[in-house]
Amino acid sequence: MKLLVGLGNPGNKYKETRHNIGFRFLDLLAKSEGLRFAAAPRFHAETASWESANGRILLVKPQTFMNHSGEAVGALARYYQVAEQDIIVVYDDLDLPAGKLRIKTGGGHGGHNGLRSIHAHLPTTDYIRVKIGIGRPPHGDITAWVLGRADEGDRADEARIFTALIGEINTLLSGQTDTAANRIHLALNS
Repeated sequence: MKLLVGLGNPGNKYKETRHNIGFRFLDLLAKSEGLRFAAAPRFHAETASWESANGRILLVKPQTFMNHSGEAVGALARYYQVAEQDIIVVYDDLDLPAGKLRIKTGGGHGGHNGLRSIHAHLPTTDYIRVKIGIGRPPHGDITAWVLGRADEGDRADEARIFTALIGEINTLLSGQTDTAANRIHLALNS
């Protein structure tokens, strides 16, 4: 089994914010595969099970708020005995311009509170990260930016990224992260 985690904050208040890009991606993937999320209160998450070309994938939306995302991820990883290398986390990244995507394995949390929490709840940081750029605010408070509503330009960038990422999700889930990253890069820049 693998865990495909989208980061965000629960509740309608946050649904359209930049910070919830991970939730929106999983919602779109679930819809395209005919999956439904169900509450998993024991794990403080909503989950959907997907029998993909790469085996069983558990889609996970932590319901603990961003700063405590690791509680759900860690509990699910321990319960299902999922190694860090079989965990993929999709999230917003301030340091990437809007419309950009980067895939990498391991590393630091880069100041992202969701990743900081995941690091605290997993034995290693060797999980795969799918960073979706939201850019930095031109001026002002970063919190207001990430919790702000994505505008039309952001949503157009997001739609392009989601289409490219869904097109390569099975490549990514098969462990071919470099191949998936290269193909997504080509799709986004063609």
